[in-house]
Amino acid sequence: MKSETMELHKKKAPIKVSCGIITLSDRFSNDKEGKEKDLSGKYLIDELSKKYDVDDYTIIPDEKDILKDTIESMIDNGIDVIITTGGTGLESRDITIETVEPLFEKEMKGFGEIFRAISYEELGAGSLLSRATAGVYKKTLIFCMPGSPNAVKTGMKIFYEELGHLKKHAQK
Repeated sequence: MKSETMELHKKKAPIKVSCGIITLSDRFSNDKEGKEKDLSGKYLIDELSKKYDVDDYTIIPDEKDILKDTIESMIDNGIDVIITTGGTGLESRDITIETVEPLFEKEMKGFGEIFRAISYEELGAGSLLSRATAGVYKKTLIFCMPGSPNAVKTGMKIFYEELGHLKKHAQK
């Protein structure tokens, strides 16, 4: 149940939110048609663009240094929210969580918890493979989600309407 106070508080949130999308995929990063094949990235662009600005989108290989450099570049260019898709699983090449979590100055544990709860309802024990997480680094929100389109849709359900409000708090 939403309170009147919370609704008034959220109305003071910034309307302009600059988003950057990073898809981690060894396969797509080496394919000149990778952006056309990246269904999760395309979904994020389409949905985020309805309400926010999508100012950067890139596909990179599953490499720690490249991911760190890409995050730093987006922050330097004024991105408010970075959304990564891919590289969150348990395979040896899945490096997103190991790269991004140590950067967090504040972790938003609720995102991963809610993500896994919703995933459990849809997938059962398969949700154990998800290591979705979110946090704040240099006053920038970072959401890390699995690479499947369904996982990205689940994540968006959780934070989409709150991005302005979350940005306001992250940048204080």
